[in-house]
Amino acid sequence: MLTITDLSLQRGGLWLLESASLTVQPGQRVAIVGANGAGKSSLFQLLLGQLAPEQGSISLPGGCRIAHMAQEVGASSRSARDFVLDGDTDLRRLEAELAEAELRGDDHAMARLHGELDLHEAWSAPRRAEALIRGLGFSDADADRPVSAFSGGWRIRLNLAQALMRPSDLLLLDEPTNHLDLDACLWLENWLRRYPGTLLFISHDRDFMDRVATHVVHFDQRRLESYTGNYSAFESQRAERLAQQQAGYERQQARIAEIQRFIDRFKAKATKARQAQSRVKSLERMEKIAPAHIDSPFSFEFPLAEKVSNPLLSIRNGAAGHGDKVILSGLNLSLLPGSRIGLLGPNGAGKSTLIDALRGERTLLSGDRVTGENLAIGYFAQHQLESLDLDASPFLHLQRLDPRASEQKIRNFLGGFDFHGDEALTPIRTFSGGEKARVALAVIAWQRPNLLLLDEPTNHLDLEMRQALTMALQNFDGAIVVVSHDRHLLRNTVDEFWLVNEGRVVAYEGDLEDYERWLADRRKNEVEAPSRDVQARAQGEASGAAAPASASRGGESAGEGPGESAEERKARKRAEAAVRQKLSPFRKEQASLEAAMDRLQAEMADVEQALASPALYDEAGKQQLKELLARQTELSRRLEDTEARWLEVSETVENLEAELG
Repeated sequence: MLTITDLSLQRGGLWLLESASLTVQPGQRVAIVGANGAGKSSLFQLLLGQLAPEQGSISLPGGCRIAHMAQEVGASSRSARDFVLDGDTDLRRLEAELAEAELRGDDHAMARLHGELDLHEAWSAPRRAEALIRGLGFSDADADRPVSAFSGGWRIRLNLAQALMRPSDLLLLDEPTNHLDLDACLWLENWLRRYPGTLLFISHDRDFMDRVATHVVHFDQRRLESYTGNYSAFESQRAERLAQQQAGYERQQARIAEIQRFIDRFKAKATKARQAQSRVKSLERMEKIAPAHIDSPFSFEFPLAEKVSNPLLSIRNGAAGHGDKVILSGLNLSLLPGSRIGLLGPNGAGKSTLIDALRGERTLLSGDRVTGENLAIGYFAQHQLESLDLDASPFLHLQRLDPRASEQKIRNFLGGFDFHGDEALTPIRTFSGGEKARVALAVIAWQRPNLLLLDEPTNHLDLEMRQALTMALQNFDGAIVVVSHDRHLLRNTVDEFWLVNEGRVVAYEGDLEDYERWLADRRKNEVEAPSRDVQARAQGEASGAAAPASASRGGESAGEGPGESAEERKARKRAEAAVRQKLSPFRKEQASLEAAMDRLQAEMADVEQALASPALYDEAGKQQLKELLARQTELSRRLEDTEARWLEVSETVENLEAELG
């Protein structure tokens, strides 16, 4: 599918790749990982023809259709639906050609174009675009809103939907989970696992990579190293390789000892059986992957405030919302020292509203908010980056908070966030989003909070910084309330979950896997409910029409056409019976295929979970790994065939149902 041979590339005088080679097979889902600046996005630009290498070649099959996700989108008056449909450039071209043919009155061209549009399934395109929009967290009403009405983060979601809408053989996604919440991430994972083409994606979300990737390509010392398996498998294999390097042995052992202290601490502290089991398994896994991160440039902590109140914060009989609109009611919450809470809930349920209410913002519309005398809040959200002084350096941001601190103390502190030398003194105006996020986190840590309120803190952070943040939060003795789509961070930093849903905040007894199942059931009910409503309305309308029809035609049944003779009525009923008889086996097959797809998807999920086991990549596990990969390929093929047949049968069912009216 994709072959890179002896490729060398430099940007800004720095060599990103030297004599690198790589082969990607059709249907593989490849996570591209490596340090910031290693060349991951430049690789995508090479594939898109936006860059030329210094030497070497890139080979793709003839006629390969490439779709990629744009990183920015300007204001537009086009509706969200039309913007997403624009991703299907062939559809838009055919529509434009048809409009021209209609203006010319060219019947031959119109007939040909209508046929091509049918082959392109143009009739279902708006429905498919709306499904993408809905899956990425938009409401049904949003489909008709102009692009200009959405904020930057939501426009990025529309860019993603547009890329998914484009028919492609090779899909390139650069940080697709940035600006997504957990619900949208889970939906995207499922969509990508069903994608029939070849996928290359850049991500810093390890759970997302574990669930989607079948292979990992690592930018390592200007080479492209390919690994079979998901991100966990890559970490395990790379950790084993690094552990064999004597130069890193002592640092590796120190990090393992540090992780072990975290494991011992949280084993003793965990109180809920299911979450405790998940936590211990995750932390023990972190011990195994520790060597893969011995070269991380980040090492920092959140120093605890000198004084702590108990409780830190309480809200009693509270309601939260915006203006006159109440989003959450019946709030009775307490945060104690050491509370470690993850907020779960559907998009728009009020998680950020709750965070703001805990901060004491105007979103708390009523109720009593009582704070401890020594409460010190550290708050992080993406919009906080906008409040940073762009003309100030990281050094100046900290110095303003504590003018008496020595220069060396500030520099040492910033070094843990990888701001060294002149970079610590550089105005942040030219910094990337990830660098600004690191400055914001440094500012929070410098102020020694005892309560951290974090709203999607990992957006724009690379894998090593996410790992360092996870470690720092594990070692933080204060209270934490966090909203995040990064499940690795949630699993390893919180002890309990609160579910924000339907205007309430309640303790959630399950773990993240339970929550994923809860979301899937919720989506299924949302899809089925409109269908049931349509059927009910149809039945009601038929029932309501019967009486007037009977009265006006002297006992003629409601289903009969006006002026219909007895022979015509019998013929019509025979025809309808024949259609129903023909329809019945297709409906049964449709239901059978849906059940088969559910079984195959469940089995595929089991195989992918099994492939995440590091033990598979030891010598003893090679045979099992081979069998699992073969099973994964077979399941993928069967699922694709089953889905193709389901589409054929569903179309037949729709056509026959249309005959019945």
